[in-house]
Amino acid sequence: MTPLPPNSEVAVVGAGAMGAGIAQIAAQAGHRVHLFDTRMGAADDAKRSIGDTLRKLAAKGKVTEASAEAATGRIVAVHALGDLVSAKLVVEAIVEDLEVKRKLFRELEVVVAPQAVLASNTSSLSITAIAAGMKQPGRIVGMHFFNPAPLLPLVEVVSGLATDRAVADLVYATAQAWGKVPVHAKSTPGFIVNRCARPFYGEALRLLAECAATPATLDAVMREAGAFRMGPFELMDLIGLDVNFAVTKSVWDGYFRDPRFAPSILQQELVAAGYLGRKSGRGYFDYGEGVTKPVASTEPATPRPPRIGIAGDGVFAALRERIGRAGIAVDGPPLLFPSDGRTATEVALSLGHPNAVVYDLAHDYASCTRLAVARADSCSDAAYAAAAGALQAAGIAVSRLDDVAGLCVMRTVAMLANESADAVTQGIASARDVDLGMRNGVNYPIGPLAWADVIGLPHVDRVLRNLEAHYGDPRYRRSPLIARRSATGVPLAE
Repeated sequence: MTPLPPNSEVAVVGAGAMGAGIAQIAAQAGHRVHLFDTRMGAADDAKRSIGDTLRKLAAKGKVTEASAEAATGRIVAVHALGDLVSAKLVVEAIVEDLEVKRKLFRELEVVVAPQAVLASNTSSLSITAIAAGMKQPGRIVGMHFFNPAPLLPLVEVVSGLATDRAVADLVYATAQAWGKVPVHAKSTPGFIVNRCARPFYGEALRLLAECAATPATLDAVMREAGAFRMGPFELMDLIGLDVNFAVTKSVWDGYFRDPRFAPSILQQELVAAGYLGRKSGRGYFDYGEGVTKPVASTEPATPRPPRIGIAGDGVFAALRERIGRAGIAVDGPPLLFPSDGRTATEVALSLGHPNAVVYDLAHDYASCTRLAVARADSCSDAAYAAAAGALQAAGIAVSRLDDVAGLCVMRTVAMLANESADAVTQGIASARDVDLGMRNGVNYPIGPLAWADVIGLPHVDRVLRNLEAHYGDPRYRRSPLIARRSATGVPLAE
């Protein structure tokens, strides 16, 4: 695949934060960039802001002064669409409104040359719908950058029904030449990332609705056990609850209200109250002056037991080894069981004895600093104290959740893998591009499909089946790909 030559002119329509970021990327890659915005003075202001940013990068040694000045000089603020006539690639980054975007592209179609590529930075609208009615719908493609565009590596190259493959390949190669990580996706609601990431927020909101734990505790578990960069509640507060809720509703509506994407009433209430997160001063957390930041619930120090029984093979064996290295004999009937999508009480009942403590998934049991656990209703205080004491002796903080099915990290990762597998099943993207997108678009520690392979597909399959049985909710139905691969032993990430 051959990228757009560096001497080709690029145009960016929309001089907001996203448009300015895209213009900066293209200019740093060597292109002359024409930046246009309908708001008087917006393009000039954006060029000045880009220049300031590049000079700051030069002062920090991230780029040379000469390259910063050259990139700034390649950006030209223009004041009419007709000034984009020479562009070989036009990227629009305007308001997320289908009719407004379609009107813009119809106008651009008569301005630029027939060979010019017209790309939309839309994060949610159908590329097929944007291109409908165009004289040359084949040259319309999605080029979805993530905010802030100069920093985040992912670009989703989105093909509508009419998009020419050669056009998608050109944009893919150009994104690579600009130092980005591109992935191909079909034009479907949410594309790759905004679709496959829904369970990260959705399962956290369900756990909160079930009073499993506080937002601070659930965030801490996802960070310190799951190795996610941010917990779901602090991330939603950063994104903006109104934005996150709107994306969820958009994907839900786009998939004809499939229960897998159902929005949360809790989030709807916060949005209705104007509690939108950091930008309003309050969301799941209060950001007012002098407010003490809430901390995760952590079990008090408990004496270490001389011995403990721990169930779990494969990836879970690392926890047993870690506790053994702490000087605790790991033998006898199991007391600690890995989460398999059931509650601890369900595990105890299935075994026919009262004492059962379920422990959550960790990205790396050898190094995690926190684990969530749940105890069966019938579990004795002494048995629970032994389980907590063994984990603490191994240097792991213990956060007890209410006895919910699947705990926190396990159910979230299983659902992320399930959604990602469905995206592959439906031909939206390849397994490689799904995992690449989730790592580079939302900074997951490992792609969901690869993570499911590490856990073991039969276990992930079991988690999903148990969650569906527990809730009686089609939200947890298994992807056909997971059902098939768990039986055949073929990895998901292949």
